[in-house]
Amino acid sequence: MATGRLGVGDTLGALNAALGPGGRVWFKETHARHLRVRDFLAPRRALRARFGDEQVPEHVLHAVACLQGPGVAPVLRCAPTPAGLSLQLQRPAVFERVLGSVASYATPTRPASPGPRIVLHCPAVRFSPGTLSLSQLRAVLVADHLARALRAQGMFVHLVPAVQDPHMSTFLQKLRVDWPTASERASIETLKSRVYAGFTSVHDGEKLPPGVLGRLCLKDLVEEQGHRAGYDPTVDNCLVTEDLLSLLAELQKAVQHWPEDSNPSLTVAPDAGEDSCIVVHVVSCEEEFQQQKLDLLWWKLDDQAPHRQKHLVCGPVKVAGVPRTLMTASEYYESRHTQVCKASALKHGGNLAQDPAWTEIFGVLSVATIKFEMLSTAPQSQLHLALADSSISTKGTRSGIFVMYNCARLATLFEGYKCSMEQGLYPPFPPVSSLDFSLLQDEGEWLLLFNSVLPFPDVLSQTVVLTCVAPGLHVTARTEMVCKFLVQLSMDFSSYYNRVHVLGEPRPHLFGQMFARLQLLKAVREVLHAGLAMLGIPPLSHI
Repeated sequence: MATGRLGVGDTLGALNAALGPGGRVWFKETHARHLRVRDFLAPRRALRARFGDEQVPEHVLHAVACLQGPGVAPVLRCAPTPAGLSLQLQRPAVFERVLGSVASYATPTRPASPGPRIVLHCPAVRFSPGTLSLSQLRAVLVADHLARALRAQGMFVHLVPAVQDPHMSTFLQKLRVDWPTASERASIETLKSRVYAGFTSVHDGEKLPPGVLGRLCLKDLVEEQGHRAGYDPTVDNCLVTEDLLSLLAELQKAVQHWPEDSNPSLTVAPDAGEDSCIVVHVVSCEEEFQQQKLDLLWWKLDDQAPHRQKHLVCGPVKVAGVPRTLMTASEYYESRHTQVCKASALKHGGNLAQDPAWTEIFGVLSVATIKFEMLSTAPQSQLHLALADSSISTKGTRSGIFVMYNCARLATLFEGYKCSMEQGLYPPFPPVSSLDFSLLQDEGEWLLLFNSVLPFPDVLSQTVVLTCVAPGLHVTARTEMVCKFLVQLSMDFSSYYNRVHVLGEPRPHLFGQMFARLQLLKAVREVLHAGLAMLGIPPLSHI
């Protein structure tokens, strides 16, 4: 049997190469209706642009039908159709390859060599929960998710600044945000001496606000070639405070003195220097202007400041019927937590909020609700929230509650098999190599494998693509991809689970299909858990 992980990207790359020179033509099907007859399609219009009005050459059809290579899925047939060139895979062989190596599909692809070190700076963590806006909360959640995804890909990531407010630390723990803490501020004496050494520019007779060390002119850096792309032309000067210098000191330390235990499995060349470090400032749209000043101030005061500083600016968060300034992150969490408790009491009966066994579950469900709301929209776009109780339900297929509900259903399924096996109704799970995956013929089974398990590594890789080498100040990220992926996976699993009785009657002639289905759902469970881990959400065994 062939070995190695199959990949959607690898297969698409080989398919496009088989058509000869030119742009990308093939795409992967995702809708159940199309997957009944094909898995990949080269649209007729694209083929006409490539080959003219003539038919696709026979040698090209042959090359596609005989496609092979590392990561390339085995092809069953390729034929011209009214829609274009239609291709179907050898599905039993794909089931066997994927389900015979489940763990590799739930694990991100790691690069052969470590990439640049990345400092993720999110100034919003310096606030307290009672003053943190929803836009700032969004920036914190985006930074946390991005850090998890980057680390899963084997990259060095350092989070700045460390949290000093104990209330903020407790709040982030509630949200399952893994952020470093510190009891003391970084030393600012060196930076302060640079300010006092002549960089201040105080107008005669000007009275500076309390706590301000001086005023620094930044106009020259804005106009300087290489530093001006994307910076607001109105940036003129900056009021330098000890608080600002403290933040700069943390950034300096993160760039110059990388923690030795940041990733013990990888090493960085000793002469890598600051140029191997990328600083990504994850800020709300309200904080962007001030962050631009901080960038320029860093270059002004520190000759060793990294050349690559990028801004990931999160769009505003608007709540239906509530002025944006009237709801804090703390109030938002309490609102969602109350709604989760209320919905659970209606579903299960009783005052579950007083039951210690449900305390952990309510906390996880509240976090799942918030993170799926905040992260399911591309971070650069404006986000609209609806805080009505109706949005907290297992029936709403777009919610974090729905994803966690199906996570619990999977756990219940495997617990049911275990209990039945212990009672002697089912035999122990056989070796995976002995399973007959040709018994997986339901269209929902191929949908789960082809849309969920097989492409999951590609989804994670696309999530962490940061265009840091491109010119300009701003960078984009696809942090909405994991949430959208998990929602679609849950919808496909729910539809399949409601229609197919996986744990059938305990009859020997039915065991082969049952075990093949259980192995498929094991893969779905592994991918679901891995996706939730990227969001910092633990799986639930029941709701």
